[in-house]
Amino acid sequence: MEINNQNAIYQAGDIVYVIYRNPHTQSVANVQAAAVVNDPEHPEELALFMYETYYPLTNEVAVYASEADAEAAYTQSFGQM
Repeated sequence: MEINNQNAIYQAGDIVYVIYRNPHTQSVANVQAAAVVNDPEHPEELALFMYETYYPLTNEVAVYASEADAEAAYTQSFGQM
């Protein structure tokens, strides 16, 4: 399965970058690498795997193909890293 996010097509096995907010401290965010994988609970869907957890890969998640793109988006949203 493929998913189109921000005009990019992702497949299982791709490494992508996301801006991840700390679930315990919402004021803390960072750029994090994540693997695109088949969702183990829904094999026909893709998921992001990071921090030993699966997250649904949907169009609601901002996914970046490069760390530089993710860092630029972070800086635009939150200021300097």
